[in-house]
Parts: sequence; C-alpha cells; structure tokens
Amino acid sequence: MENTIFVLKSVFILFFINSCSTLQCYVCEDQDSNNGKCLTTVDQCRPEYDMCQTEIKWGTMPYWQAGADKQFYISKRCATKQQCEKTMKKYMPRCTHVWYEDWKCSECCAGDKCNYFIMSSATNCRATLISFFLFIFIIYLR
Repeated sequence: MENTIFVLKSVFILFFINSCSTLQCYVCEDQDSNNGKCLTTVDQCRPEYDMCQTEIKWGTMPYWQAGADKQFYISKRCATKQQCEKTMKKYMPRCTHVWYEDWKCSECCAGDKCNYFIMSSATNCRATLISFFLFIFIIYLR
C-alpha cells in the first residue's frame, strides 16, 4: 500500500513538472510586421509541441494576384518538429525573397520565446526595393 501511494505521488509530481515546463512561443496570424501582436502575444504550447514556427509571406492576400500591392504577412505559432519540417519543405521552392514575386518562407526554433526575431532576410527586401527604385529614378533624371 505504501509503495502504491509513493508511485502515485511520483507520477503526479512528474506530470505536474512536465506540464509546467512546456514551451512558450510568440503567436500571431497574418500580421503586416514583426511588431505589436507578434511580439506581445505569447502562448503556452501544448506538451506535444516542441518548436516555435514563423512563416513569412510576401505578396497580396487573400488571392495572391500579380500586379496588386504587395506586403509582408507574418504568422507565428507552436508546432511539432514534423510540422516544421513539412512546412519548410513545402515553402522551400517558393522562398526566393524576390520583391516582384509572391513568396513564402518558414523557419523554426526550439526554446522559450525563440521566435521573437525573424531570422529570414525578408526584412531586407523592403530596403532592396527602395534602393532599386531610387537607382531607377536617378538614372531617369540623367
């Protein structure tokens, strides 16, 4: 009887410790920048989630059509390693960072709130686009 109580207490303590140490990730959906909601909303992930995932999309939504104004769409969430690998494999051919094309990229990390920053060079595209138009404008003025 004493051993049974000890085992039950041990299982309860292990379950409690495990549930308290789940991963925390920043979460947001289709935000136009990595500010505001994407940096202030934190989710306590379910125990089966072991990664924080970030998706960066550049294009027009919801229909992703050519010629329309393009902008960034950033989404962050909790994910499993398998979900991360599947999404990264799916987006890899479209992860071009070419400013005049619609593209999607995904990245994952393991660790509490590790998806604070976006490691992709997506934020550099806006500066590249401005530089390109400035260059064209200077050539046009000559």
